[in-house]
Amino acid sequence: MKELKSLFLVLVLTCTQLLQAQVHVAQLPDTDGPHLNDRYEVRVRPAAGLIWQSVPVLRCDVNTRRVQQAAYAEFDMGEPVVVQVVRHEDSVSSTSDIRIRPTSRGIQHRMIGGDTLEFTLSQPEYLSIEYDGDRHHNLHLLANALESYHPDLSDTETIINWQGVQSQDVFIRNPRLIYFAPGVHKPKDLPGGDIRIPSNCTVYLAPGAVVKARLVVDHAENVRIIGRGIVDHPLRGVEITYSRNVLVDGLTFLNPSHYTIFGGESSDITVRNIKSFSARSWSDGIDLMCCRRVRVENCFLRTSDDCIALYNHRWWYWGGSSDIDVSRCVFWPDVAHPVNIGSHGDDRNPEGETLRHVRIHDCDILYNDGDGLLAVNCGDLNHIRDIRFDSIRAEGIRRGRLFDLRIFQSEKYNRAPGCCIDSVTFADITISPDVPDSCLLPSRVEGMPGHPVGRYSLLRVSHPDVVKSTLP
Repeated sequence: MKELKSLFLVLVLTCTQLLQAQVHVAQLPDTDGPHLNDRYEVRVRPAAGLIWQSVPVLRCDVNTRRVQQAAYAEFDMGEPVVVQVVRHEDSVSSTSDIRIRPTSRGIQHRMIGGDTLEFTLSQPEYLSIEYDGDRHHNLHLLANALESYHPDLSDTETIINWQGVQSQDVFIRNPRLIYFAPGVHKPKDLPGGDIRIPSNCTVYLAPGAVVKARLVVDHAENVRIIGRGIVDHPLRGVEITYSRNVLVDGLTFLNPSHYTIFGGESSDITVRNIKSFSARSWSDGIDLMCCRRVRVENCFLRTSDDCIALYNHRWWYWGGSSDIDVSRCVFWPDVAHPVNIGSHGDDRNPEGETLRHVRIHDCDILYNDGDGLLAVNCGDLNHIRDIRFDSIRAEGIRRGRLFDLRIFQSEKYNRAPGCCIDSVTFADITISPDVPDSCLLPSRVEGMPGHPVGRYSLLRVSHPDVVKSTLP
C-alpha cells in the first residue's frame, strides 16, 4: 500500500511539473531595464495544476496628452490557465466596476477574499483590466502562445548578446543568427543606436531580453525578428525599407519615439503577435508606405497616434500600396485613429498613385476620442480602391465617427487633394451598447468638386443613420 501511495505521489508531482511547463514567465533584469509597477500583483497557474507563478508587472507609459503610468504583465501559455490579479493602493470592493476588455472575449471574473480578481483563460489573449473606468492606470494582460522556435547557439555564424571584450568583436559579415539572452543589451560602437540586420538572418530576443536599439532591415530579404523580448525606447522599433520577406513576431515594444513598425517600399511582410505601448507625439503603431503583400495578425497596439496607417508615397518611398490584410488585432489610440488610410501620396505624378486591396477584419477598438475610427482620408492625388472593413467591434468611444470617407487636402500634410475613393465596404461593424449616442459624431462621406467618393456599402452596420454625406 505504501508503495502504491508513493507511486501515486510521484505521478501527481510529475503531471504537475508537466502542466507547469505549459506556463512560461520571463524573469526580467533587476537594473537598467523597464520599470516595475507596484500597483498590481499578478500570478498564474495551469487550470489543471496546483503551483502558482508570479508574473512581473511592468510600467508602460500611455497617453501623450498627459503621460500616465499604466501597467502590463506578460506570460506564455500552452493550455488553459487561471489568473489572479490584486490591485494595491486603491481599495477594491464588491461595488467596484471591474471590466476585462475587449468585452467581445466574454471573460467573466470572480472575486476571492474581497481583493483578488480571478478568471480563466482558455486560449492566449491580449486584455485590458480596468477598475472603476480608470483607463490610464489599468493593467494590460498579455498572454502569448508558447514559443516553438529554439535557437541553435552552436552555429559559428552567430552574434551572441551583441557584446565582446572590444565592440568590434561582435561583427560578422553575414550572421545567420543574432541572439539576445535575458538581460539588457545596447548596441556598441554603432552610430544612432541602430542594429542593421542582413539578409537570411534571424534576430531572436529571448524571454527576459531587453534591447535598447532600433532594428533596421534595409535592402535585405529573408529576415526574421522574433522572440518574447522587449524593445525598449527605440527611435523606431523595427524599420523595414526596400526589403522583402520579413517576419516580425512576438516582441513587446515600449515607447518608441516614432513608429513601432515602419515599412517603406517593401513587400511580403508579416507582423504577428506584437504588443506596443507609446506616449509620444507621432508614436504610431504600424505605418506602411508603398508596401505590398503585407499581413498584420493578432497584435495589441496602444499608441499615442494612429494604430495602423497605410499610405502611398512619402519621403523616399514610391510605387503605391496593395494587398494588405489586418486581422485579429486590438486597437487603442489614446490620440488619433485606430485605422487611417490614404493621407499621403505622390502629388508630383499627374496620374497619382493607387492604394488598393486592403482588408481590416475581426478587430476590436477599445478607445477613440475625436477622430474617425475607420478613416479613409484621400489626399495627394491618390486613388483608393477596394477597401473592406468587416467584423469590427468598437467600445470605449469617448467621441468619434464610426467611419470617415473624405477627399481632402491638409495644409500641413498635402499639396493636393486626392483623386477618388471607390469600392469601400463596411460589414458587420458594431458599437457596444455601453457607448452613449451623444459620444458618436455623424459618420462622414465627403468629396470635393471633381474629386468624388464613389461606391461604398454599409452591411449590418451599427448606427447606419448617423451618416452625413456631402458631394458623394
